[in-house]
Amino acid sequence: MTDPFKEIEKYEEFLRIKPLYWDQKAEEFVWLDTRLIPFEEVYRRTKDYKRVGEAIRSMEIRGAPAIGVSAAFGMALAAKYSRATTLEGLLGDLEDAKKYLASTRPTAYNLFWALDRVWKRILEASEKGDLEEVREAVLDEAMRIYVEDIKNNVEMGRIGSKLIDDGDRILTHCNTGALATAGFGTALGVVRYAWYEGKKIHVITTETRPVLQGARLNVWELKKEGIPFTLITDGMPGLVFMKGMADLAIVGADRIILTGHTANKIGTYMVALAANDNEKPFYVAAPTSTIQAVTDPSEIVIEERDPDEVRKVMGKYPITLPDVNVYNPSFDITPPKLITAIITEKKIAYPPYIKSLRELVSP
Repeated sequence: MTDPFKEIEKYEEFLRIKPLYWDQKAEEFVWLDTRLIPFEEVYRRTKDYKRVGEAIRSMEIRGAPAIGVSAAFGMALAAKYSRATTLEGLLGDLEDAKKYLASTRPTAYNLFWALDRVWKRILEASEKGDLEEVREAVLDEAMRIYVEDIKNNVEMGRIGSKLIDDGDRILTHCNTGALATAGFGTALGVVRYAWYEGKKIHVITTETRPVLQGARLNVWELKKEGIPFTLITDGMPGLVFMKGMADLAIVGADRIILTGHTANKIGTYMVALAANDNEKPFYVAAPTSTIQAVTDPSEIVIEERDPDEVRKVMGKYPITLPDVNVYNPSFDITPPKLITAIITEKKIAYPPYIKSLRELVSP
């Protein structure tokens, strides 16, 4: 098996933004606090898996791939800093960590995929009965998930960029760039790859209420890359498409099921409707780790968050009455009939998704 700490060196050129990583010298997990961007760039670090869980829950770390990778590193911390002196004790501590990390965000499928993958590695390593081997195996698997996410994002960008023509104006919703992943990005990674190829593109990003991932994070990333962009409010995509100001839409996903039903940031469904009504392509870009092998849309859990996210801007500035009733789902579900294609690191999946997606996740 290749050493993931050396493997990551192959992708350094794509890591112009490094949102999270394992500090090998300090033996700590490090992440960029996305709540403070674009005004501050503050890295947090910890040796406590519960602090990682807190960061995921509070959206210091957000974006399905980033959540999955971070949870894997949370397991690595739990293994490394467990005080257990027996294999049974260590496995008990790791099971507690897995349950805790799994409770942080219910919609992002990558979270559960990563935890299950790490747990499988733990069970394999535990068969030898060596505590240190289990500890090392957890970190090794977390690093492999980290490297694979970056590798898959770059490959997704390469594949997806074929759908972008020189001069295209691309509408996107929510942040799907480096900050939502281990690095590079999914939907915004596709945009980034097209830009690297020399295509003259222009991005139109929604503000993405209520946490403003577009106005804060997309703007920050696009400005750093020098990619031309325009910021719009969440209610504008219909008009933008109707006036011929956008040629296509690309968004990410927090969970996709085999039918093609896709859970993504609240407001995505409206973007898909606007694109379809104006006969413009609507693409989803996500790694295969986001695909859940079920066919019932009711199995997609939609997270509901603190009403104050809507009552206040960034938790600070009230915009309505303090006791007003609020409905604050973090995601909505876009039906497959509105999705032109789904871009993955393996290939582009086209309808019927029940066939193309099943082929992608089959062993």
